[in-house]
Amino acid sequence: MRRYARTLVAFALATSVVTGTAGWVSTDAQQALTGPPPGSTQWRADRASVGAELPDPERATPAEVAAFFSELSPGERQLLLVRHPSVVGNLDGAPLELRYRANSLALAAADDPRYRSLAAAGRQILAFDPRGRGQVTEVFGDLRAADRVSVLVPGSDNDAGTFDRKTAPHGAPVGMARTLHRAAGPGTAVIAWVGYTTPVGVGLDAATGTLAEAGAGRLTRFAEGLTADGLPEPAVFCHSYGSVVCGLAAPRLAATDLVVLGSPGMRADDVEALRTRARVWAAKDPTDWIDDVPNVRFAGLGHGADPADPAFGARRVPADEARGHAGYFEPGTDSLRAFAAIARGDATESAPDAEAAPAPEGAAR
Repeated sequence: MRRYARTLVAFALATSVVTGTAGWVSTDAQQALTGPPPGSTQWRADRASVGAELPDPERATPAEVAAFFSELSPGERQLLLVRHPSVVGNLDGAPLELRYRANSLALAAADDPRYRSLAAAGRQILAFDPRGRGQVTEVFGDLRAADRVSVLVPGSDNDAGTFDRKTAPHGAPVGMARTLHRAAGPGTAVIAWVGYTTPVGVGLDAATGTLAEAGAGRLTRFAEGLTADGLPEPAVFCHSYGSVVCGLAAPRLAATDLVVLGSPGMRADDVEALRTRARVWAAKDPTDWIDDVPNVRFAGLGHGADPADPAFGARRVPADEARGHAGYFEPGTDSLRAFAAIARGDATESAPDAEAAPAPEGAAR
């Protein structure tokens, strides 16, 4: 009987995913991009550029990378930038100004029409890896001068080729980040982070945690790189499948806040199970199709409890004015106002306009 019940749950999950979305998309399973940046072999073999062994891009911690660059002269930094732009541009812990210049060089050399817009003057590309479907990270605002930093972790169908897409603009990484930065105002910076291999379509990749597990390690290292470079711990906004990534990263993720929106689950039963000192927030609008996906986990399928359920224990983000799965950052919505308050660091317990008192400094949730 128990086996029969579990089979029914798994069948219900798969059926709900199909009927609750635009339809099941048959795609090949995605292979997660892991390991060091492109060009690492040449970097490791370079013994002459600065007269010292270069930090291993795969094994050195972001703190060790930051310490290495702090000892270099401007000329030595420039030499490494020119000789190894693909490594420097993706090396967590390297100075962000150096990474911007390195990725500008890498994009100019890519000569790929998919990435032409990323090479436009004035864009602050903090990471760019053309391998596979491509990964890219962009900064909005003055990251070095910001008092508060936010990172956006998107869900399925995001990669370097779709990073600048114009359809559903406020649901795309660039649109979400730009809108949040405008709403949060001066003293803030927002990073659109497409630094992991996302699922394509609605298939088994989206229903399992394999890609999220690989992404969680990359997100953790990225956040460590920010703080190693002297930047504030970020608030991390996690949309859709991105919230699965954030849930798995939570115990090791250096963050002030974890904000999940349109989440299918975080692979945790409740806030306590996330084992994070960050404040945890959740938003789900009443028209989001994600609500039709059952919050179960069975035989590797599904992502568990709904973070927007009061029983989960997350702080509530109002989202009654948002529309659909991609509408949380639409200008004028209650959800965007709440996100902006979190990004600024002045959100109260439940919502920016709630009567509850602000959370005590250093509170875990």
